[in-house]
Amino acid sequence: MNSLLRRFVRRCLVGCAIAAVSVPNAFAQGPIAELRANTERYFQRIAHFPVFLNTDVDEETVAEIVAASDDGNTLIYTDSELELVGFVDITNPASPVPAGTVELSGEPTSVAVAGNYALVAVNTSVDFVTTSGELVVIDLTTQMMVETFDLFGQPDSVAVSPDKRFAAVVIENERDEDLGDGEPPQAPAGSMTIFDLVGEPADWTSRDVSFVGIPNLFPTDPEPEYVDINKANVAVVSFQENNHLALVHLPSGRVYRNWEAGTVDLEGVDIAENDFIELTGSLAEVPREPDGVSWVSPLVFATADEGDLFGGSRGFTLYGSWGGVLFSSGNTLDQMAVRVGHYPENRSENKGNEPENVEYGRFGANRFLFVGSERANLIFVYRLGLLGRNELVQVLPTGVGPEGLLAIPQRNLLVAASEKDDRGDKFRSRITIYSLTAEVPVYPTVESADREDGTPIPWGALSGLSVAPDDEDRAYTVHDSFYAKSRIFALDLSTSPAVIDGEIVLSDSGSALSAVDPGLVNGDAEFTVNLDLEGIAVSPAGGFWLVSEGSGAAGDGDEVLNLLLKVSATGVIEDVVTLPDAVNDFQIRFGFEGVAAVAGESMPGAVMTAPSEQVFVAFQREWDEDPDGLARIGRYDTGSGEWAFYYYPLEEPESDNGGWVGLSDLTYLGDERFAVIERDNQAGTDAVIKRIYRFSVARVEPLPEPSEPAATDTAVAPAVMEPAAPKFPVLEKTLVRDLVPDLEVTAGPVLEKIEGLAALADGTALVVNDNDGVDDSNGETQLLRLNATFVGEVEL
Repeated sequence: MNSLLRRFVRRCLVGCAIAAVSVPNAFAQGPIAELRANTERYFQRIAHFPVFLNTDVDEETVAEIVAASDDGNTLIYTDSELELVGFVDITNPASPVPAGTVELSGEPTSVAVAGNYALVAVNTSVDFVTTSGELVVIDLTTQMMVETFDLFGQPDSVAVSPDKRFAAVVIENERDEDLGDGEPPQAPAGSMTIFDLVGEPADWTSRDVSFVGIPNLFPTDPEPEYVDINKANVAVVSFQENNHLALVHLPSGRVYRNWEAGTVDLEGVDIAENDFIELTGSLAEVPREPDGVSWVSPLVFATADEGDLFGGSRGFTLYGSWGGVLFSSGNTLDQMAVRVGHYPENRSENKGNEPENVEYGRFGANRFLFVGSERANLIFVYRLGLLGRNELVQVLPTGVGPEGLLAIPQRNLLVAASEKDDRGDKFRSRITIYSLTAEVPVYPTVESADREDGTPIPWGALSGLSVAPDDEDRAYTVHDSFYAKSRIFALDLSTSPAVIDGEIVLSDSGSALSAVDPGLVNGDAEFTVNLDLEGIAVSPAGGFWLVSEGSGAAGDGDEVLNLLLKVSATGVIEDVVTLPDAVNDFQIRFGFEGVAAVAGESMPGAVMTAPSEQVFVAFQREWDEDPDGLARIGRYDTGSGEWAFYYYPLEEPESDNGGWVGLSDLTYLGDERFAVIERDNQAGTDAVIKRIYRFSVARVEPLPEPSEPAATDTAVAPAVMEPAAPKFPVLEKTLVRDLVPDLEVTAGPVLEKIEGLAALADGTALVVNDNDGVDDSNGETQLLRLNATFVGEVEL
């Protein structure tokens, strides 16, 4: 724990120090830049806090709802997994520090602050029928519980009025989704408790408000979800499953207005989960089913229309307090998530990006509305204007499953709490801190332009990277098997963020792939294919070389071979090269990851039976029969059609969480020299090895796979046998750059899958990560432009 905390603090300090001097001028051009033309200030991620730092790295933790002390120096978050509230010192918001926890008698569901007290709603229910709860009052100075009030049911949300005169706790008494058809009505009914915060906590009194009969859909089971209070001490309450809203006058406890939240019609959204993003669907009369609510003025509030039971409009709505709809975001959030590579394809048949919560904050002259997307892991930042002129001005990456949003205008801060936590899947629950600065933000680093139909080019899960030799403002990248219908993306590097402005769909119209593995070819008219593309290289002879990683192990019966493919400039697969049978016999799942192509005459000693290319491929890890820690670099000669191999020595894992180390992309530097990414399979504070190494094949002759296995002395007992000698020459490598500090500059966790690498003539390295298609990932893509990485070394 202590070593991880020290590593985290060091990374915060290093990252912030570097960011202060090297943040590029992003959003200078491109589609997103147009949204920002009239905005003077933007939010920038400055820190993140993994909440396990308050407990233990091996424990599953949750940061669900977050509040702040009146001075904005202390954050308080709910952790329902460990049944506690945690504290974070953000006196220096760029370097958050763990500040302790308080254990509770049940699951905290929400927290708000009134003066020097944190008010924590706690669910102590035995089950869905025998419901109970508490409002626990904690002194922020001593972190001691000073009072506990019983609640008549399971609480969900708690809010404190701006004048600190009232607190409102909604008692949801949520339904059992596994009971019957999972629909309401299910007793007991929900309600709301109003606390009069007069005097010391021991003197506070409470009143109950019934909502039975208020919503039309299930009048006996209202299930209130979320509450917010305006300066007039009016609470707005959402009834998510009932698709209903109500206003409560807190001084009197009277429900004085309520109405149905209504429905929306959507066009240009993806409604099919088919491993392919298609913004061609439409939905009619979708119930909004609002979750989070937030007042933006005394007469206007916003709802996050998440959906739950029958609906989910994939957006947010602004309502007048008289019940009228003032603004509806339509398909904007889904399409923007697609544009920045954050769209969750595996939620297409459900609720798309799934807005979870909304938060309002006035920062000087700017009135901002923040919309948190639970599935896209984004905050959409809107600037609210007069007469409905509301502008989407930026998007911000969060952790996985953002739930709580908190604006702290007096400190120019925004905070997001993300509740999903899974160390095994390489993401942790965290609190992310953003600051409103005069700088133009650095995220996203990649966006897409529009197709001819006006929708953004869908993308994600980027792997390999290659730069056009005759135009260094043009790069190419590919996606892996997360998406169907494999394609190459054309990337314009002249703008910031870089813009995906073209897509080349692969086609097996010449049957080159079906001759090798017909199962990889779709049965459509375009002969599209489904490959696990991990590397791309622009071919000196024109077109591209691609590598597709195999799956399964030899002999399993369902293995897919690793493939080297020559593809035309228009995407037609011209040739498919497999490894020799003797190599395929040793296959495990860690196969082809990177590829580099070199004109044959530029490689001394190359076989020149015909005009040829030398194509080098990197295997991710050692295969069966290979010595431990030695991954293959294969060389394929297009003239002779022969393979030969080298060994690349991998680093030993150094992470506290174990794991493995392997290779990712490969790029040619010229003069028989290559650069490769070597990384561990860890992220965040567990990540250690994210590096660029260089090696040379000069005067190193690769060898073909032996036709017979090497002889061994069977008379020697296995326990004392010496390790088998390498079959191929072992390359010498030189460390070029440790990428961990570069990843720390982003003020987010160190990303796991650093997969793409390219080199520019001036020595700049381009590095990109695979965001796993926003599946068990926050969806963040970082395209890093690392100056002076290969100084004087690129001779293409």
